[in-house]
Amino acid sequence: MSVQFGVWNFDGKPVIPDDIQKFSSLLTSHGPDAGRSYVQNGISILWRAFHTTKEAQNETQPHVNPSGTVLTWDGRLDNRLELIRHFRNSLSRDASDVLIVAAAFERWGVGCFAKLIGDWAISVWIPSERCLLLAKDPIGTHHLFYTREKNSVSWSTILHPLVLVRHKTAELEQEYIAGWLSTFPAPHLTPYVGIRSVAPATYVRVESTRETISTYWAFDPEKTIRYRTDAEYEEHFRAVFADSVERRLCSDRPILAELSGGMDSSAIVCVADDLQARGYGETPRLDTLSYFDDSEPNCNERPYFTKVEEKRGRRGWHIDIGKEKCFDHGALTNLFQAIPGSLHASASEAAREFSACLESNGIRVVLSGIGGDEVLGGVPTATPELMDLLATAQFGSLARQLKAWALSKRKPWFHLLGDCLRGFFPSSLVVDCNKFRPPSWLDPSFVRRHRKALTGYASRIRLGTLPSFQENIATLDGLRRQLACSSRSGGPLYEKRYPFLDRDLLEFLFAIPRSQLVRPGERRSLVRRALVGIVPNEILRRRRKAYVVRSAMTAVSEQWTSLTDVTEHMVSAAIGIIDPRALRRVVERARQGQEVPLVVIERTIEIEFWLRGLNRLEIVSGRAPFFTSRGTVQNKTDAMSSESRAEFS
Repeated sequence: MSVQFGVWNFDGKPVIPDDIQKFSSLLTSHGPDAGRSYVQNGISILWRAFHTTKEAQNETQPHVNPSGTVLTWDGRLDNRLELIRHFRNSLSRDASDVLIVAAAFERWGVGCFAKLIGDWAISVWIPSERCLLLAKDPIGTHHLFYTREKNSVSWSTILHPLVLVRHKTAELEQEYIAGWLSTFPAPHLTPYVGIRSVAPATYVRVESTRETISTYWAFDPEKTIRYRTDAEYEEHFRAVFADSVERRLCSDRPILAELSGGMDSSAIVCVADDLQARGYGETPRLDTLSYFDDSEPNCNERPYFTKVEEKRGRRGWHIDIGKEKCFDHGALTNLFQAIPGSLHASASEAAREFSACLESNGIRVVLSGIGGDEVLGGVPTATPELMDLLATAQFGSLARQLKAWALSKRKPWFHLLGDCLRGFFPSSLVVDCNKFRPPSWLDPSFVRRHRKALTGYASRIRLGTLPSFQENIATLDGLRRQLACSSRSGGPLYEKRYPFLDRDLLEFLFAIPRSQLVRPGERRSLVRRALVGIVPNEILRRRRKAYVVRSAMTAVSEQWTSLTDVTEHMVSAAIGIIDPRALRRVVERARQGQEVPLVVIERTIEIEFWLRGLNRLEIVSGRAPFFTSRGTVQNKTDAMSSESRAEFS
């Protein structure tokens, strides 16, 4: 994992050396292992390294090809050996990822992007064509931001340098805020107009006179995998999932796996243990980290993650989150946060214990189970399968499955058929049935302008492609939006890896029949069948994890006074986002124990404190507000933590 920052002046004027030094200082904390720069003919590229694999320790970046092309790579390349075979006379097995990628670009140009399996972001400067290419992997696990001015373009794998060094005010991107209050914003958005993120599976070509965005790869809707027996699907799943986990065990240091006690995290840990017992996986050790709250009767995970610990014969790290406070963001308004909530997660006692775990064990890689529930049939709905049968005119099978699902769901079959038919209607006609409804405390004009983002970017199912495939892509897009809102750790640094978001694994899951994933009365059917004997039976047989917890409701009562204070003089109200009176009414209902969308309330509070932080920080003169009521941000380096400001000045 590495961090990069670049500036290209279209007129060829050199970047001011003092500015280069400031940028380099700003990146140092994100890349403590090594640093290097490329400066020539109006372009400056800075690179800082954070090594998470043994091959990365041999890297020197930015890498200059014999043709003069300059590449800067941030990522992990999973199909290294496959690519090396194409260059067997020039690359050895221990070649660094950037050398392999550079050779691939020399041979295939932009066509190489589709051949790179792994989690990555890359920038390519082509002097002979006077153009810059920016690209990201198909899932979007890594970040790459860019902003284009009249005479230059800047790009970075971390957001805040682009915000802080711009030479003009940055208007807030209100669609981003709307997405944050729903199912996360579109992945190409940032909170600032004019600063964009490279979208997954795309590359941006920047020239002095134009900018084009192209898709280089997409999941194939025509690809299908059909076997005769369940056992064949189970064997194939075990193989691709084991490959995915093994790829993410690539580290010469211990790795930490999040172990919640659910099926996803337990599957990762148990499969990783099985691989290591058979001699696979480079990491010297796999540790686990589990969060618990014994005060939550509906969310007691200790019995389940303990079963996994018993199976592996090792106790992991345990962190008690029972005393964590919700809605407590006020102390962070004096610090610059590039995105909402980016500092709150690192300011808690649980975060400090997590940091201690990483530091004391020298851990730089964390495995996450994000995505498993979504792509493996965690939500036991029959709709995608029924829509497939309807779209392909398999009416006999449709009738049988309607009956089976109706008995399982204890719901009339014609209600299930209605749900199926609604998927084909335009979202504007079925908005009342959409599970993503705009919060009632939003300003009506804000809702009208950003309804698409506020309803989760819902779209209709179109004929011509299997509805279940379209649903899979929509689910993946939701995960892409979630990943786009993540932020790099402020310290200690670590790289997060997602075994359930492996491209090869997703291709398999998107190509098999939906009935392999979910069956009447049996959610997550395939993973339950395939991992018998690998994951403890108590995990495989458990019901869906409970997400209704008391802590948030308790926090509303305990922090009632401060919450009502927050609704006074809201910055988000001043710029036309929130109706504070409506928000107070909803918070009051929560205090009375009524059911309200607490997650969205928490996000609303995060947005408000984020905006207050922008408002409270002043420009260099100290007289004008950093954030104005019109919704613009004065981008000054003074709007940083004292440590970062000292580095930048």
